[in-house]
Amino acid sequence: MMTKATTEDRQRLFASLTKSNNAGDLDRREFLALASILGLSAAVGPLCLPGAARAQTPKRGGILRVGQQILSTNDPRVFDWPQKSNVARQFCEPLVRWQPDGSFTPSLLESWEVSDDARTYTLRVRQNATWTNGDIFTADDVIFNIRRMADAAVEGNSMAARLVALRNGEEKTAADDAIVKIDDFTVQLNLRIADITLIPSFGDYPALCVHPSFPEGGDLAKAPIGTGAFELVFFDVGGKAVLKRRESGEWWGGEAFLDGIEFIDLGTDEAVFASAFDDGEIDMNDETSADFVTLLDATGLVRETALTATTMVARMNTQAAPFNDQRVRNAVQLAVDNAVVLDLGVAGLGSVGENHHVAPVHPEYAQIPKISPDPAKARALMAEAGHSDTELDLISLDQGWLATTSDAIAGQLRDAGIRVKRTVLPGSTFWNDWTKYPFSTTSWGARPLGVQIYALAYRSGEAWNESAHSNPDFDAKLEEALGIFDPDQRRPLMAEMQRMLQESGVIIQPYWNELIMHRVSAVQGYQRHPLREMHLEAVWLDR
Repeated sequence: MMTKATTEDRQRLFASLTKSNNAGDLDRREFLALASILGLSAAVGPLCLPGAARAQTPKRGGILRVGQQILSTNDPRVFDWPQKSNVARQFCEPLVRWQPDGSFTPSLLESWEVSDDARTYTLRVRQNATWTNGDIFTADDVIFNIRRMADAAVEGNSMAARLVALRNGEEKTAADDAIVKIDDFTVQLNLRIADITLIPSFGDYPALCVHPSFPEGGDLAKAPIGTGAFELVFFDVGGKAVLKRRESGEWWGGEAFLDGIEFIDLGTDEAVFASAFDDGEIDMNDETSADFVTLLDATGLVRETALTATTMVARMNTQAAPFNDQRVRNAVQLAVDNAVVLDLGVAGLGSVGENHHVAPVHPEYAQIPKISPDPAKARALMAEAGHSDTELDLISLDQGWLATTSDAIAGQLRDAGIRVKRTVLPGSTFWNDWTKYPFSTTSWGARPLGVQIYALAYRSGEAWNESAHSNPDFDAKLEEALGIFDPDQRRPLMAEMQRMLQESGVIIQPYWNELIMHRVSAVQGYQRHPLREMHLEAVWLDR
């Protein structure tokens, strides 16, 4: 039965959140996230735009050079890596923005209201945004984008998993009455089921809005009409992306300080990044792995760290042998000591995971018994399943902490007597089939709510469900949890789901890691984001 909240309930919830925040039971990030998502408070941090108060007066001009892989921009709704959105975000924008402090603030929306039962959302559209072709951004653009985001018939569209509540039953598209135009700048969403994650979903990195002329199956690099502070000038996959300060019409947020931005692909070898910093070829990178943190710190670069629920998982695809046998999955899990993997994989820069992909920083996190490593039991399970001599192939990207962590997991499996080989693939190969490998490791960015992660990665049939995890009881409990405002009331359900996922053995989730990057001191106005998002309209160069 769906839990609903009355206005009085919501007032009590806000008072409870405030009390918990003041008592230290709920940190400021959790408080801001919950308050802004649900519309319980207007007292959240403002969007950091040019003109906001600063300790120094920003300088106008200069080109910011960012060392980061240049991946295909294709269609934002099928983006599967933050690097894609970091380029696109400079000229295309989301409806709302997830801030580094945990709050959600308006972007192409001006504000939103959520009904007491979390089934009706009123979206008020910003009235001073224009596309770079001169068109005014209106409610029609919001409707166009939400409908295309909700389209589950589009292969790889992970936004469809976030917008399930707009679809009826097995329908692939949003219901006709689910998205209603009230006037030119107001849209009402009528949800089939309650969903408290809708606002965070509109702030996730595949939720960038495209112009109504964007073709089906299109590529942003070939149709770069946007509403953002910059314009795309040049784009070459694996090479460089060049942007300039917007010249075609005014940006609603004012004007960016930078003349332009260059994203430069240096591959995945971090020694190359270190040399590029040393030679003055780049001003900042996208990510620094644990192996290079000390080196880059020593060169005088500024380290930026985000406190996040970022992690990696070694997941087993339940539709591929031998991982269609739960005994094999449980054996693999029992063979690995997550604390050892934390030390070997990321030099201890993080905290130990519990194999259920919900972090202690999530407001609804539930403490449940941990699974202790047991190599002897792991060997016994493999024998019982008839796979004592089966060689498992652990596939990973050839990149930094993902590769070293995968090596650590493989080593633990071998120590437990399980045969395993390592396959290391370049990004150009790995990303083509990342959801289909029988046994592989992938990184997962932070999300503000644990239920968001479960809806994206472990609900039956979703595009990002790389383990092919499918459990009707899990799905039913998740649907119920998505309708509960209060994290304390969600927690019992979360405990059950955490236990289900843990016992299924579909993942080894060894740690929660720090999200680190480096920049030169001349880069000002930049804040590390918990999902690796780069917001650069307020960045400036002091040189």
